[in-house]
Amino acid sequence: MSSRKAIVETYFEGFRRRDHAQILDCLTADVIWDLPGHAHLAGKEAFDREIGRPDATEGPTLLIDRLVEEADTVSAIGIGGGSQPSGERFRFAFCTVCTFAGDKIRRVESFVVPLKSGE
Repeated sequence: MSSRKAIVETYFEGFRRRDHAQILDCLTADVIWDLPGHAHLAGKEAFDREIGRPDATEGPTLLIDRLVEEADTVSAIGIGGGSQPSGERFRFAFCTVCTFAGDKIRRVESFVVPLKSGE
């Protein structure tokens, strides 16, 4: 596994564990996070606020099907799930595109598609 793919794996593991420090350590200070249809965030502080759900009782399930690397970009494709504060479960498919500057992620583009319970 390449070093950049390993960093993306570490980034996702941080989400699973709800470990903000682990996630933020993978990012440049000027990171950009685009979540089409939801938000455009700039900087680690904004990133940290977005991932800080005090109502979450557990980290999400994130199963990476494959990592695709080309030049300074690693894309992670997979499925995930979690629970709402109400206890209702949800599932989604995702493609997260991480663009690197050196050995840190400088841009994250997260494409998320909700799945029905049977999908």
